[in-house]
Amino acid sequence: MSIDIGTCDTFPKLLLMHARVRGALPAIREKDLGIWQTWTWRQFADEVRALACALADQGLKRGDHMALVGDNRPRVYAAMCAAQCLGAISVPLYQDAVGGEMAFPIQNAEIEHALAEDQEQVDKLLEILPRCPR
Repeated sequence: MSIDIGTCDTFPKLLLMHARVRGALPAIREKDLGIWQTWTWRQFADEVRALACALADQGLKRGDHMALVGDNRPRVYAAMCAAQCLGAISVPLYQDAVGGEMAFPIQNAEIEHALAEDQEQVDKLLEILPRCPR
């Protein structure tokens, strides 16, 4: 099969090409409770697609900035790619930062949307909401 890499001029297009050509092969791995878990290219692309649909449903669109707060895991990278699929810009924040440390990048990047891994991260974002009205 001949693949024209030249048409894969964005990361989302490259991901879809890998899902089509290498669907069942490993794309990314993470250790969960000491056991390596493998995501195939197809699984990763499906996760990106689902996240992109959910983010679009919540109003994320081309040019918007979205904060991402979470551990270094495949879903964080899937969320970055989902934002790219929509033409939005993801702004990763340190998951171990306290709420006050998150306010500055959120204000300066004009963040309008946020995706948080868990309730701890949501609580930090809610704590600084009065200082970040967008």
